[in-house]
Amino acid sequence: MGKYIELKDLEIYKLSRELSSGIWQIYCEMKWQDQKIMGDQAVRSADSVGANIAEGYGRYHKLDKIRFYLIARASLNEFSIHWVELLHERKILNIDVFNDLKSCSKKLEIKLNNFITRIRKSDNL
Repeated sequence: MGKYIELKDLEIYKLSRELSSGIWQIYCEMKWQDQKIMGDQAVRSADSVGANIAEGYGRYHKLDKIRFYLIARASLNEFSIHWVELLHERKILNIDVFNDLKSCSKKLEIKLNNFITRIRKSDNL
């Protein structure tokens, strides 16, 4: 049996919080109109990643866990593929911030996929 890791120490949760913090800093600097059109949605999708990881981590049954981790992955895709790219296209994100968010998102995507695979292969129900 593996050692228990607290949620706050879980790598995928830490990365999700890093994304949330990154987009929040950008959001706070946006014009009001940009916040309402794109910023609110970008923040919600980024925050949803960590929220669903946390909820899944608190579930007992592995199928419940997986369901929330899959929702987290979908929110990550919404954030990184749609909102980050749109914000960059509309010149709200400079190339450095864009690359940082994309890099963190890619790292999280890989780790989250590996995490889901490990849960699926585990014997725990």
